[in-house]
Amino acid sequence: MKKLVLSVAFLCMGATTIFAQKYMTRTAKVFFNATSAKSPEKIEAVNNEVASILDSKSGDFVFQVLIKSFKFERDLMGQHFNENYLESDKFPKSEFKGKITNISDVNFGKDGSYNVTVAGKLTIHGVTQDVSVPGTIAVKGKDATAKAKFMVVLEKYDIKVPGVVSDKIAKEANISIDAVLNQK
Repeated sequence: MKKLVLSVAFLCMGATTIFAQKYMTRTAKVFFNATSAKSPEKIEAVNNEVASILDSKSGDFVFQVLIKSFKFERDLMGQHFNENYLESDKFPKSEFKGKITNISDVNFGKDGSYNVTVAGKLTIHGVTQDVSVPGTIAVKGKDATAKAKFMVVLEKYDIKVPGVVSDKIAKEANISIDAVLNQK
């Protein structure tokens, strides 16, 4: 009887591990807009090659963004962005590592939209800052769509804007994230 109870206990523990799901994508989208009110043109770009992993059990969430994968309306803007501002040869990626702090509020087994808070460490331009961002997780079938909008203060990440263009580039960039993660 004792062996049967232990066997059932180990089986239940194994089932918990089996049902813990990972959600992944390599095509998440990050959009930023750093257009100032005085800028004659839009200072914005999109990156559709963002890798992300979400552990639905623990709430662990990771995003990795290759800086050179941002696409601008004009190639020259992209060149300036990579060479002068984000120095992408020196700092090739940006990364977020954190957790959904209220993961227990999300039912990955039931379609629906859930408000979440994600907290962790955001690294841009070689500088890491603590961040906490509200967002949503929308569950539909075997997919979970994560969305969030937040601001990044360029100065906090040691991103220098030369005086010549300081009236054209905002001091804060609006960031939007849209990630459709597939259950693995």
